[in-house]
Formats: sequence, structure tokens, C-alpha cells
Amino acid sequence: MEIIELTSLSSPELAPYARLTEAQLRTASGQQSGEEGGLFIAESLNVVSCAVAAGYEPCSFLSVKRHVHTVVSAFSECDFAENTPIFTADEALLEGLTGFHLSRGILACMKRRRLPSPAEVIKDAARIAVLEGVVDSTNIGAIFRSAAALGMEAVLVGSSCCDPLNRRASRVSMGTVFQVPWAVLPNKTENRLATDVDFLHGMGFAAAAMALDENSVPISDPAPRVEKKLAVLLGSEGYGLTEETIRSCDYTVKIPMYNGVDSLNVAAASAVAFYVLANRQ
Repeated sequence: MEIIELTSLSSPELAPYARLTEAQLRTASGQQSGEEGGLFIAESLNVVSCAVAAGYEPCSFLSVKRHVHTVVSAFSECDFAENTPIFTADEALLEGLTGFHLSRGILACMKRRRLPSPAEVIKDAARIAVLEGVVDSTNIGAIFRSAAALGMEAVLVGSSCCDPLNRRASRVSMGTVFQVPWAVLPNKTENRLATDVDFLHGMGFAAAAMALDENSVPISDPAPRVEKKLAVLLGSEGYGLTEETIRSCDYTVKIPMYNGVDSLNVAAASAVAFYVLANRQ
């Protein structure tokens, strides 16, 4: 693997790491991007390793000098190694990159791959999560980690949600965004957040909306838990699921609260919901 030492943050090789926004990375084109176009930044050896294991290919690495040997040791035998440079510099220089000191010394610029369709992702699943309007990258990452740990077989992400390949989302997920199958489920209409619950029904799923509603049943209710195929729907951080989505679901489920607390953060609620509703048999 070629090791290239940088002396300035203005180096063009640092553009994906230092100057391109998440939106610009998603639409990046040219020799660095995959066939479908687009890049993303993966942070930490664990996350990069999970991405590589899932078939994602790096186009470069960025590492502080003392961690270059770690990159070489982990990836020098991979097919892509010969054509994938490792850019490196002193820690003092690289700390000029926002948040780089949090990365445990390693970043990788990765090529995006073609995402499967929602139907492909859920056709053989029995328990799935469906996210509507969840925009915080930390919440997305935490939800994926809970989905992986607690038996959810796939995640459908609404088109208004944060990108699961966002640098922070993938880091918080501990790489599980590369392990849990996922796809983007377009919002029901261009101007509304509502989820296409009819699509879920057409794929054989009963739909359980996590919401505080006068018709909500406790999450311990046996009816949704015995469904052969169940989709658990979670809504935005501020307003939850849209009324249209809730009305379209087969169940409205709530987690009982105490001490005057009205609700949990969506990531915390997802962990409770997945633990109770996942069919672990």
C-alpha cells in the first residue's frame, strides 16, 4: 500500500475528508466514486473493517503516522490494497480536520454501492424497523445498533431520514449499518413525511406504529407480538409519526411511562420496542 505524507490541509487529496459536505460526498463522481457514484467517510478501524467485510471498497485512507501500520496490517492483503493510498501527516496537522481526534487515528473514503430495493431487503424478513423523519445521525446509528443486537432483520429508512452512511451515524452504529440490510423507502408523497404503509401490507407485514395515542396499546400486548411478519414504525424526534401513518397502521403501540415522563428518545424507544417485539424464536 502506498504511503503518502501530506504537509498541508489544502492538499487536494484531503478534499473528501476536509472540504466536501455529506451532501457533496453523496453526489461525488469521477474516478474515486463507485459505479453508482458517490462516496462516504468511515471512521475508526472497526467501522472501516465492517464496511470492507460488507463489500464496500475504499479509495483512500487517512491516518496519523502512528496508526499507519494498523491500516497496513488490516488491509494490505485485500484486493484493493495495491491501488489504495494511505495519506498520513502529523497529529497536530490532522487535528485541524473537525473531529479527526475522535476517529482513533483512521478514516477511509469509501465508494458507495447500489442500494437494494425495499422489496429485496424485506422479502424474507419477519421483523423489520421502518423509520420516518429521523434526522439526527446519532439516533440513526443507535437505532441500527439496537436493530442488529435485538433481532430486527432489516431497516427501511424514509427518504427524509438521515443517511445511515453518514460518518457519525456509521460510527455510533459500531459498523452495524453495514451488517443490517437496509433500503430507502420513499415518502408516500413528495411533500409529506408519511410512510407508504400500503407497501408494507402488500409485502405481508402487519404494521405497528410506536406512538402516544388514545388508541395505543401497551407494548406488552400479545396481538402484535404474535404476528408472523411485523413492521415496527418509529417517527421523528420532534413530532413522532405522522397522523396519516398512524391511521394506516394495524396497531398503535406505546411504552408505559412513569414519573411524569411523556416519552423516550427515539433511539431508546427503538431498543425497548425491538427487544419486546422481535420474534427471536
